[in-house]
Amino acid sequence: MSAKQSAPVVVAVTPNSAADIAGMQPGDEVRLLNGMIPRDIIEWRLIADEAEVEIDFVRGGIEQHTIVAKKAGEPLGAEVSSALFDRVRTCDNHCAFCFIYQLPPGMRQSLYLKDDDYRLSFLYGNFTTLTRFTEADLERVITEGLSPLNVSIHATDPTVRSEMLRNPRGGMSLRWLRQLLDHDICVNGQIVVCPGVNDGDVLEDSMIGILDRYADLHHVALVPLGISRYNNEATMRAHTQDEARAVVELVERWQKIFLTHVGHRMVFAADEYYLMADMAFPAGEDYEGFGLHEDGIGMARTFEWEFDGRLDLPTGPQSGFFASVDGAPAEGYRAPRNPAGDTGLRGCSSSALGDSTGVALLPRRTAPVGILTAPYGAEVLQPLIDRCGRDDVRVVTVANDFFGGNTAVTGLMVGQDIAKVLSTQPQGHRYLLPDVCLSEGRFLDGLTPQDLPRPVEIVATDGIALRRALEVAR
Repeated sequence: MSAKQSAPVVVAVTPNSAADIAGMQPGDEVRLLNGMIPRDIIEWRLIADEAEVEIDFVRGGIEQHTIVAKKAGEPLGAEVSSALFDRVRTCDNHCAFCFIYQLPPGMRQSLYLKDDDYRLSFLYGNFTTLTRFTEADLERVITEGLSPLNVSIHATDPTVRSEMLRNPRGGMSLRWLRQLLDHDICVNGQIVVCPGVNDGDVLEDSMIGILDRYADLHHVALVPLGISRYNNEATMRAHTQDEARAVVELVERWQKIFLTHVGHRMVFAADEYYLMADMAFPAGEDYEGFGLHEDGIGMARTFEWEFDGRLDLPTGPQSGFFASVDGAPAEGYRAPRNPAGDTGLRGCSSSALGDSTGVALLPRRTAPVGILTAPYGAEVLQPLIDRCGRDDVRVVTVANDFFGGNTAVTGLMVGQDIAKVLSTQPQGHRYLLPDVCLSEGRFLDGLTPQDLPRPVEIVATDGIALRRALEVAR
């Protein structure tokens, strides 16, 4: 095995699956599949789809061999520990707006890893700038049909893009975007809008560039620059309300242009823009099926529809922050929802608040309810709760002191900030915590729900789960 490539390790085997019948066990280090060394979970799946799979593996230091017989296309039934078995292709850009540069010190080391890997774009929905993309990568994407991919555009002007990425290849790498589109690869684009850098006339020019050269993109998301209190880039700052309003107005104007010329709206502004601008969210139909839900576009409207009962199923799963880095399942953001999504509700509390066996002692179901959420989440939730006419339900806003700056999204809430707020709340109430702020059971600051000073009930981050949780309280 190459020094640059680790063996995929089996972490779970599905009972009665082909792998189980063949004797595979958690902890097995797979060296070869049908005589080949898979570089990543994509190649693993292609090889494992065959009817007969020969597996060379190491168990307890002893090399072993087995043959798994199954139907072609039938799942192997062995889950491995990571998506990439060779090294993650790290990012060699130095973007002033990169949030990783703005992380507090002392967090898990994996959170500081910047990737620019098209495979993680395919598997997890990460965005790639294509500055490390090659002819060999293009051939593989086309041959294996690795679609959709997500590409960070930021600006279509080569000079502006190079300056934003702080990479001389930034201006030329969008040629790969054109090649991907020419070969019918579905691509979603993203523009992180930085005030005074790529907004205003530059953003207008990017809209022209997209219409002229990349009109076959699937969608383009415009998201605001995120600033933490650890930001040390003088040119990076939060939007003013007028700047946020200008972005929304530009998007709405260009949506009409794209509708006329390409038949769909193409560009969409993140929900945060409407909150910052104090503008009403678009009608649900204007989101064209909520295809950019995972990018924070249309989340508020879908949450409302879910909560009001206009949608029978949640719009989409929510992965934790940097889910692809910390050993997430191979399926990534396409995996089945968090278990909370299946049950609607899970319980969790500090062991100090449980009995001697460590079992959580949750408040009674009829107790008053506090819904924990970030400032932006509170703006979305409060009108929904007001419509319910429930004086026993309140929204508990958790300010983000851990990251600071303009960080106000629910997915970045951390344990210590939640603990600070909970310590001021009454005991004996039910506290609902959205699961989107957890990754593998932990907050970004390393704390767990068990570390909180009040018991919390972890609820899937969708309106249906919240509605069901509140129905229980009636």
